[in-house]
Amino acid sequence: MMTIMSAKRTKTAGAPAVGVKKPALTLLLAAPRGFCAGVDRAIRIVELAIERYGRPIYVRHEIVHNRAVVERLERLGAVFIEELDEAPDGGRVIFSAHGVPKSVPLEARRRELLYLDATCPLVSKVHVEAERHHRAGRLIVLVGHAGHPEVIGTIGQLPEGSIILVETAADAERMIAPPASALAYITQTTLSVDDTADIVAVLKRRFPNIAGPRKDDICYATTNRQEAIKTIAPRADLVLVVGSANSSNSQRLVEVARKAGAKRARLIENAAAIDWSALEGTHTVGLSAGASAPEVLVDEVVAAFKERYDLKVEEAIVKREDVEFRLPRALGAG
Repeated sequence: MMTIMSAKRTKTAGAPAVGVKKPALTLLLAAPRGFCAGVDRAIRIVELAIERYGRPIYVRHEIVHNRAVVERLERLGAVFIEELDEAPDGGRVIFSAHGVPKSVPLEARRRELLYLDATCPLVSKVHVEAERHHRAGRLIVLVGHAGHPEVIGTIGQLPEGSIILVETAADAERMIAPPASALAYITQTTLSVDDTADIVAVLKRRFPNIAGPRKDDICYATTNRQEAIKTIAPRADLVLVVGSANSSNSQRLVEVARKAGAKRARLIENAAAIDWSALEGTHTVGLSAGASAPEVLVDEVVAAFKERYDLKVEEAIVKREDVEFRLPRALGAG
């Protein structure tokens, strides 16, 4: 199920005058791109909660990392907060797709707040793995980015000191584990597939008996979008990724594009953020979008290019996605 979003089209400067021949440009459109099943589910939870319970609905942290999505939901009646103490007694609260520490639902119950959990099921899978390893007596190494909400939520599943955070291969080389410790590793779901493989290789070399996930923790959507951008990057003079600056998976797409051979790669919030002067002499542009970016923003970028160029669009499809996640039963879905 995909959420249909509307947005005002932004008129951007620099389009050729009427009658002036447009330069030719090829736009390579990566697929899959944009919303994943976890993002779509989280947005639908907020929409349905507003329909069922009325406004306001309080959402702890941005439901997903995209300003267009957040601003649209604010117009519908969502109020985004950072901590539960910002929600009034008796309020209805939704936890974001990134997951939360166990202390958050405990506090919500203590205050008798009514809450819905929009944590992506693939993030919840990592939480379950962490608890399984902890019960087995293993010290857990979490590969992820410090300060990211998903990492904060995962670390918060277990008692303090149960998880060591590793961000880079250099961190993995320096990591010191207590003698005779049984180890396991888990990962954030939105990392670079290749960078994570390098980190895990270091961990396995240094700690041959380290236990890993039964199935890779990096989610299918992150993997698919990175594979798609790898197919277009070598052909592109410039790769544009639509997404917000605080979106981990969008930032990783930019990095992957550069490593895969794109001459240049940039993250843009929307069509209005394109620096058209930087495209002079450019003949081929790659375009993708992070898993939290709505397709309407991609459509606006394509329309902006059509205003300025004699545009040829080629879609590079590496995989078709048909994943759907169930909505909470409290919203009428089983």
